[in-house]
Amino acid sequence: MNLGNLLSTLALATGVVARKRLTPERVAADVNLEDLQDVLQNLYKIALDNDGNRGFGLPGYNASLDFVLARLGCGNHFNITVQPFTHLFSHTKHISLTGPDGDDVQVISLQYNHATPPEGVTAPLTLIHIDDERGSGCFEDQWSGINVKGKIALVKRGKCHFADKLKFAKDNGASAAIIFNDDPKQTGGSASLGAENFGKLAPVGVVSYDQGASWVKRINQGETLEITLSIDVLTEDRETWQIIADTKDGDSDNIIMLGAHLDSIQEGSGINDNGSGVAALLSIAESFKKSRGLKNKVRFAFWGAEESGMIGSFHYASSLSKEEASKIRFYFNYDMIASPQPYYIVYADSDAHKAGARFLFDYLTDQGYPAEYTPFGSSSDYIGFLELGIPSSGIFTGAGAPQDACYHTSCDDIDNINKEALVVNAKAAGFAAANLALNVDDVPKHETTSPNPKSKRGVSRNMARWANVARGAEKVHSCGSERKVFM
Repeated sequence: MNLGNLLSTLALATGVVARKRLTPERVAADVNLEDLQDVLQNLYKIALDNDGNRGFGLPGYNASLDFVLARLGCGNHFNITVQPFTHLFSHTKHISLTGPDGDDVQVISLQYNHATPPEGVTAPLTLIHIDDERGSGCFEDQWSGINVKGKIALVKRGKCHFADKLKFAKDNGASAAIIFNDDPKQTGGSASLGAENFGKLAPVGVVSYDQGASWVKRINQGETLEITLSIDVLTEDRETWQIIADTKDGDSDNIIMLGAHLDSIQEGSGINDNGSGVAALLSIAESFKKSRGLKNKVRFAFWGAEESGMIGSFHYASSLSKEEASKIRFYFNYDMIASPQPYYIVYADSDAHKAGARFLFDYLTDQGYPAEYTPFGSSSDYIGFLELGIPSSGIFTGAGAPQDACYHTSCDDIDNINKEALVVNAKAAGFAAANLALNVDDVPKHETTSPNPKSKRGVSRNMARWANVARGAEKVHSCGSERKVFM
């Protein structure tokens, strides 16, 4: 037997597969639709087996954690940490709305909503002046001269956060509020009022644009409309976990990090938001398992409780020492990369961001896709990294109609995926990660930055809060018949 055949036989017998030298082109080629869809199908089945969701604090999320650990290899190919944290969990057990004509009105709740008394709140609607330029109910002067004490405020959605409107409602004595959508095409969907606002806001129900507009018309015609809103909410602290996986090869002083949130909303399976990002990361990780020649370490993060306010990524970022943060040379975020009618947005605010973003942009445009650089927003897991001055980027394909009409609804299911966008964006993500895994010479050192002044205050509050609540714990996960404890 010649030496080559002997080595091949030994490799097969021991489960060792010869690793190929890492190249960006090979990683992109390794990413394929079949593997991506397999991840999405598994996440979808997990949701179906667990009351239709994979939300923070619920069994579907824990099952998603175990699925990701199994795909990563339970420590055989990566150095894996399962990081614990505790956060306020909120679940609306019941919400109902009886209209002025005694009819049942379709209404949705928001995360961290406030309960009404058991019998509900029955009171007349009071319209807050509609201001489409500044946003209705967004400023104190818009509530001046309007008596909402003991009544239910009727407020149009838009321009400012739900919580801003609801704080003014409570501060002005409203017993509850109804917010109606500001776009006839807007679907019902989930949103978070923020755990930090719990106890500070009026109870709320959200109704459609058409429903709200019909009530506005009747109020303006002089009618008094009495309605009943009933809400029952469970709120308690719950422990949860997220996964951090490092390649065993590569310089640990130069880390390239990829992140995607693993949780869904409570109302649905979250296949585009954010099974698509998770599928991309797992497919890229699979390619890196078979690679050698990494100059820089690559870190994969599967964030928890993003839908509750980016809690997991804030917890991680706030737990880093200055030295640890400085070793993360670049962060890529992948959240919703397969919207049915996609944009091809590549996040970048500066030349530092474009040092990594350009690989995403160039790959997409070289493949004929209309990529565009867009400034960061303030609603995904890149925020904590921007606050630390870590150069960052990522891909986003759009939320809400027409890009994703099923955003934050139960129809974000296995059919809510643009397969072409999923594949090309995942390939672009792999291409970019491999480029920086080989060379970070063009990535500048960290700078203190923030996406915008408004979000900076919010980020600072969250970072300070996490510095106070960060704590150690352990989680036991099963990897086949073997059980491992990761800290």
